[in-house]
Amino acid sequence: MQTKKFESELADVNDKVSTYTVSLDLPFAQKRFCGAEGISHMQTLSDCHNHSFGKNYGVLLEGLPLPLLTRAVFVVDAQGKVVHAEYVPEVTNHPNYDAAIAALKKCL
Repeated sequence: MQTKKFESELADVNDKVSTYTVSLDLPFAQKRFCGAEGISHMQTLSDCHNHSFGKNYGVLLEGLPLPLLTRAVFVVDAQGKVVHAEYVPEVTNHPNYDAAIAALKKCL
């Protein structure tokens, strides 16, 4: 749902920004999902092999039967500075989309 929401909400600026969804899913599963859901602007990145994104950004949930990335949103400006970060406390909840989109549009 998060990927689909950002895909639709950022349609008017997708020629000015790069948007990514990072998950532990395998690349073929990400591609299948994007095709089935009509996701064409959000780029998917897989952290399934070494979990480096999850470890470096503090979103890797370990100690579960299968590792999982907690839900989070990062907005990074053109200089590579994180200008907005939200770590959603419960993986089943959604982030504050409005705050993330406002932070992103402020960078434009």
